[in-house]
Order: sequence, then C-alpha cells, then structure tokens
Amino acid sequence: MGSRLMRFHLVVAAIASAGFLLVPDGGTLQVIWQVACGWFAAGMVVAGIRQRRPEMPATWWLFALGVFGNASGIVVEWVLTRLDTEPGFPSWADAAYLSLYPAVAIGLVLLIRRRTAHRDWSSLVDATTLTTGMGLLAWVFMVKPAAADPSIGLLGHIVSVAYPVGDIVLLAMTVRLMISGGARNVAFRLVCAALVAFLAGDGAWAVVNQMGWSPGPTAHKLLAEAFLAGYLLFGAAAAHPGMRSLTRAVEPRSGRISRPLLLALTAASLVGPGLLILQAARHRVTDVLSIALGCVALFLLVVTRMAQLIKQLDVQTEKVRELAVTDELTGLPNRRAWNTELPRTIERVRRTGDPLVVAILDIDHFKHFNDAYGHPAGDRLLKEAAAAWQDQLRTADHLARYGGEEFVVLLPGATAAQAREIVDRMRLATPLGQTFSAGIAVWNGGETSDALTDRADKALYEAKNSGRNRIVEAAPVDGLALQRLT
Repeated sequence: MGSRLMRFHLVVAAIASAGFLLVPDGGTLQVIWQVACGWFAAGMVVAGIRQRRPEMPATWWLFALGVFGNASGIVVEWVLTRLDTEPGFPSWADAAYLSLYPAVAIGLVLLIRRRTAHRDWSSLVDATTLTTGMGLLAWVFMVKPAAADPSIGLLGHIVSVAYPVGDIVLLAMTVRLMISGGARNVAFRLVCAALVAFLAGDGAWAVVNQMGWSPGPTAHKLLAEAFLAGYLLFGAAAAHPGMRSLTRAVEPRSGRISRPLLLALTAASLVGPGLLILQAARHRVTDVLSIALGCVALFLLVVTRMAQLIKQLDVQTEKVRELAVTDELTGLPNRRAWNTELPRTIERVRRTGDPLVVAILDIDHFKHFNDAYGHPAGDRLLKEAAAAWQDQLRTADHLARYGGEEFVVLLPGATAAQAREIVDRMRLATPLGQTFSAGIAVWNGGETSDALTDRADKALYEAKNSGRNRIVEAAPVDGLALQRLT
C-alpha cells in the first residue's frame, strides 16, 4: 500500500472487524467496540487530511463529521437507554444517526463537482434512472408505511421518513460518483465500498423491519458489521495515498452504456411494472398512483437517454464521415474527397460553361529532405506547405492531398493564365526553402475527370523531367482528339 498510515489502519481495521464477532451481543463492550470503530475511522480521516493534504479537504472533513456523528448515535442511544428504559422515538440518538446523511451527501456533491467540472448529462440521467427505480421501492416498502404509522406523531413521521430519504439521496450520489468517468484509484474504490456498506446495512435493516423479523445475536452482529465496515472503509480511503488525487478533475465518461450499467438500468425501469404485478398477484393494488408516477418518470428518463444516445451517434457518424474525407496530417481533403469533388465540379461547369483547371503539385526532392532531416521534419514540411498554399488560393478553389508529397488543386472559373499565376504564387510560398513542380490541365468541355487528371499528371512529369521547380501546362485536347485517345 506504500504508506505507514495505511498499514497501521489495515492492522487495526482487521482486528476491529474480527474482534467484533467475538464480543458478546447486547453488552456494554459491544457498544464501546462499535463507537470506538467509528471514532477511530473518523480520526483516521482527519489524520489523512493532515498528512496527505488533499486538494479539497472540505470533502474529507464532511466524511469525518458524518462517520463521527453516526457512530456517536450508538453511545447516545446507550446513554438514553440507561437513563430511561423507554427513551421513545424519535430521540437525540436519531439526530446523531441522521447526521451521516447530509454530511456525506454534501461531501459527495463537492467531490462530484470537483471531479466532473464538465456537464455530464448522460451520467446524470443514468444516475437519476437508477435512483428513481430504487426510490419507488423505498416509497412503497419504507417511506409510505413509516408515514402511515399513527403511533409516532408528526416528529416521528418526519424522522422515520428521513432515514429512507437519506438512503435514497446517498444512493443517488453514490451511483453518480461510480458511473462518472476518469481514473478509479484505490481511494475511489474504498469510498464507493464504504457507501455501499452503509446502504447495504440500511437496506438489510429495512427488510428485517418490513418482515417483522427479530434477528438473533449472530444475525444482529452481521447486520452491525456492515456499518463497522462502512466506518473503517472511509478511514482506509483517507489513509491511502490515493486520497490526494481523488478530487482531481477527470475526463468525461464515454457516452456508451456498458453491459452491467445496461442491466442495472433495465432492472430499474422494470421496478414499476414489477411492483404492480406483485400487488395484483396479492389482490392488493394499493399504490397505483405512486407506481404510475414512477413509471412515467422512468419512461421519460429512458426516452431522454435514448435521445442522448441518438445525438451521440449522429455526432460520431458525422465525425467518421469527416475523418473519411480528411487527410490526417495536413487537415486537407484527401483523395477520396477529391474523387467526389472533381466529378461534381465538372458537372456544374458543364451546365454553366465556366472554365476549369486542374493542377497537380509534387514537392521537389521530398525523399532527400526526409532522409536529411527525418520524418518529423518531412511531416512538418507537408503541414506548413498545405497551410501556406491554402492562403494563396481563392475562396472557390479546392486544395487536396493526393498522396505522399503530391497535392491537387481544383480551380473553377479560372483560365490557363490565371491558373498559372495562382499556382506560381503557391510555388513561391512553399516553406522551409523548398520548391515544387506542377502540371496544369484545362478542361476541354467533354473529357472525364480521370482523363483531365491524367493530362495534368503527365504535365507534372514533364515539369519534373525538365529540371523541376516549374509549372508545365498540358497541351489542349479537343473533343475529336479525346475520342481518338479513348
């Protein structure tokens, strides 16, 4: 683990977890043991803050406060029981127990906002969907029964509802944290494990209370062990060196849905129909309105997520389409784009009767330049040349990379003289002291795009064979001559 503090915590945590199972159930020693574990974990969080100096200490102070307050509820309840055999409900112990929820929830909000400064709407929708499904279950089995109990009064109703509501809030924050993007170091996993332990403990007690089951000593210890694990896992997260980087901003999560997440979202979406089927099978459909509202909310969330995925797919499709016709090095249109643009332009000028010129450029002695200065310098030459040449063209002109050190220029509406002037400006603008040879061909009004390109290519080779660093115009070809050539 790479830390003396972490090793110390692991030793104490192992002894505390194993020893708790040996402590007599219901005795004073058990209370002391539980409180000591909670206060020790809170102390470890404070020690981690002082030693690690995290970027956002407020998050960790809130975690320490929540753990300390929740553990203190155990001793407050023990004291009240000693002073009064029936302390009643609610009591000051509930205030201490409940302090965990706002403290940890605010800490998680700060943590999530710091880690994901960007707006991650997909994670928000996914977290809301999962929380809505679990919230519907909590409403039917926990919140509504607690609110309907006439024996506990208004304050009792508020406190009874506060526990499941606090769990739902923590669940929402936990899910939002767990599905966010970025690296997940050991401290991150320990914090998530601590939250899951608390939620599992509360969920287990909710099931026990719903069933009216009174757990025996062993079962009671195992249930309490979940909360001890939550305490000690928070302490372990703070003791680990990774707690310093936990609050650093992370890259946004990929919009794709993993299989586990898809399975969880599917299960959450089926909570409403599942509850309705369960109640119908028991011939006691008592939560129609709640289930209907939950189903509507889940349906709208699923539709929203689908809309996000469709939008993401559209963006990715457009990006792939753009990459397919763009040269990766220079950012110019590539040969595929050129093969589309040239026939399209020929058809347009065929209707308008405007002149059209095609030029092919080849950087002189590019292989020697690469051999002398290296491939990175060759790539730099190609990129700078493309940018410099682009500045010399008109708005209507089209520059593309044909392959290697060859480039092609489409000059619609230009005569041969105008085309030569434009290409010569490009030649003089070639960076790093380099030159190019060029061949230009004027469209004769009837030849195909391949024939026009072929004539420009032959003119280019003539320019190279004539000494390079020059522009050669292809001889004009009339329609009759073109027919003989083809």
